[in-house]
Amino acid sequence: MDLENGTSTDKIARTRAYRDGELVSEDFPVATLSDHLADERTAVWVDLCAPDTVDLKTVAEELGLHELAVEDAIERSQRPKLDHYRTHDFMSMYAVWLDKESGELDTSELAVFLTPRALVTVRKDARFDVQKVVDRWDASSADLTRHHVGFLLYGLIDFVVDGHFETVQELDEEIEKLEDLLFSERSKDTDVQRRSFELRKSLVQLRKLVLPMREVVNTLMRRDVRAIAHEMIPYFQDVYDHVLRATEWTESLRDLVTTILETNLTIQGNRLNVITKQVTSWAAIIAVPTAITGFYGQNIPFPGFGHFHGFIVSTALIVVASVTLWFVFRRKGWL
Repeated sequence: MDLENGTSTDKIARTRAYRDGELVSEDFPVATLSDHLADERTAVWVDLCAPDTVDLKTVAEELGLHELAVEDAIERSQRPKLDHYRTHDFMSMYAVWLDKESGELDTSELAVFLTPRALVTVRKDARFDVQKVVDRWDASSADLTRHHVGFLLYGLIDFVVDGHFETVQELDEEIEKLEDLLFSERSKDTDVQRRSFELRKSLVQLRKLVLPMREVVNTLMRRDVRAIAHEMIPYFQDVYDHVLRATEWTESLRDLVTTILETNLTIQGNRLNVITKQVTSWAAIIAVPTAITGFYGQNIPFPGFGHFHGFIVSTALIVVASVTLWFVFRRKGWL
């Protein structure tokens, strides 16, 4: 697939070479990977955005990547995982963002090939801003950069996990707003229910992406991964702590949203009880004049029958009884 100025892989690839912890080359052709790796002091990074099988073939041939790992890197909707092959490791993970307007979770899938002296990132779409990862690498100290691929992998995973943590924090803020809406005097039950289900759906989706990362990072520290130096283990331990915090926070927020839904149903029930009391109270007040006028409308003589003072007495009974009932119900909080 040679094009006018290079192969299609070169069109979508971004490359870097580090020697003894220093950046020595950037944006070189993928076909020259083996030339850079001929120097044992050199480590390389290759980034591919939405490649197809042909695009990834050159990298796979240069680094000896397993065909099953290459297939997983191309296919979408892989679960977060870490697979071990004879010459390299394959990792799948997700960057996440929260759309505060809709409450939905946006995700970007990322595949990673890890060899002793090469790190290959395969972005399934362009939404993942790899430049922020590069900026983080460039801002790191020389004590980290000298660890080659282990340093590159740490910067990448740390950036992704920080995104998980920020998303959980944003969800927490949205749930706090939901709590304020729940107890607002002008609360709209439909809005509370809709927002609750949106946030709960995002939390469930986030949990599916964050929870497996705990095992991924733990395996990187536990397994004999040749690309990670022993000196880098404390840094991965710090990432692991962040993963645990994000996972636990996600679990607690999911329980909190469930509690909010249950509380909203309880509040609706209480409001229904209040309305029932009010309707019943007014019905009782209306029943009093109905009973009195019905009694005075009977066709047999009674005190005041056929006289004006009888009308005055009946009217007075209606007013006094109705007002008395109103005060009684008001005192009980029914009105």
